[in-house]
Amino acid sequence: MLKTSELRRKHAHTRSTVGAGDYYIARLKAGRTVRIRDLQGNQAADTLFFDAKDPSQRYSAVDTIREQGNLYLSTGSTLLSNEGNALLEIVADTCGRHDTIGGACATESNTVRYDLEKRAMHACRDSWMLAIAENPEFGIAKRDIGHNINFFMNVPVTEDGGLTFEDGISAPGKYVELRACTDVIVLVSNCPQLNNPCNGYNPTPIEILTWK
Repeated sequence: MLKTSELRRKHAHTRSTVGAGDYYIARLKAGRTVRIRDLQGNQAADTLFFDAKDPSQRYSAVDTIREQGNLYLSTGSTLLSNEGNALLEIVADTCGRHDTIGGACATESNTVRYDLEKRAMHACRDSWMLAIAENPEFGIAKRDIGHNINFFMNVPVTEDGGLTFEDGISAPGKYVELRACTDVIVLVSNCPQLNNPCNGYNPTPIEILTWK
């Protein structure tokens, strides 16, 4: 469901621009809000959420999809952990639909989907691995990397249950906004994928803002 936010950019507590292929990692305290903004349109932001006190408790696509009865996320969706606890709620959304089943690009999937020569191309899992290696204070390990959300990404489901990767439905300036239900860690890979249309074959920066 489309819903605009009452929060103003000039009042944001933090503002970060994340280049294509780069990562963002930060803690978000309970009650605070984070906005992920698609600056140029048709971008995909591969995002993971963890309980800040226990990163082994993390976003679960299975639990979230089951409880909300919908494959896609938008305003009103509550993001549940693998223990069934609420991590965040989407409180504003000007895009209207976000993928939670398409997964993240990796060197292995680049090879399987596209070509052996694509294996060495940068991928979201590489960004996450770099983020946790460079920021050990968050306590996230490789085993904690699980289900992710692809904000702004368009992954329709076919009649026979397959997935297709299509042009994004976002546009410049569109955003999704989430309020933390508990203290969480936000880990974003701004997708560098060049081989499918999720980024319009032209990955671009995103902006991440937080409010107290």
